[in-house]
Amino acid sequence: MGLPKRLTEMQKRFAEYLVFNEGRTTGTDAAIAAGYSKDRARVEASELQNPRLSPLVVQYIGRLREEKLRKYEVTYDKHVAELGKIREEALKKGAFSAATNAEKNRGMAAGLYVERKIIKHGKLEDMTEEQLEARMKKILEDYEPILKNVTPEPAKLEENKKASQPSKKKSQ
Repeated sequence: MGLPKRLTEMQKRFAEYLVFNEGRTTGTDAAIAAGYSKDRARVEASELQNPRLSPLVVQYIGRLREEKLRKYEVTYDKHVAELGKIREEALKKGAFSAATNAEKNRGMAAGLYVERKIIKHGKLEDMTEEQLEARMKKILEDYEPILKNVTPEPAKLEENKKASQPSKKKSQ
């Protein structure tokens, strides 16, 4: 029998439907949309995507995917130009907030803006008494769920205080 020399219209429709609806459809759905029998759609889809059985269809699917990638490829020039178009359309409609955002995004893409974050680590010695109290209060609030049943009994507190104090010897 041998392999066919060119694609049929149904094979082309299958490949195009599959590629242009990628992520939103299945091979079976693509086969049905291309005109294959619902009873054999799953088998047809499998065979049409098998390079040993349908090399021309697989090659065509590959070409369509490459073409789609090139068409929607994001490059610096395309990105900045598209943001410029969005800005112009927004200005025409009086949508100044959208125009400002588009222009800011163009500037960010061009590297005109640098996002900077500062993380400070302070020492307890550098904090004022009010800052220390606020920090301790925040820690207690944050850890409250796990500290609820950990409060020591008053009697044990007194014992711990006495044990930690240095003993005084009577001088004679």
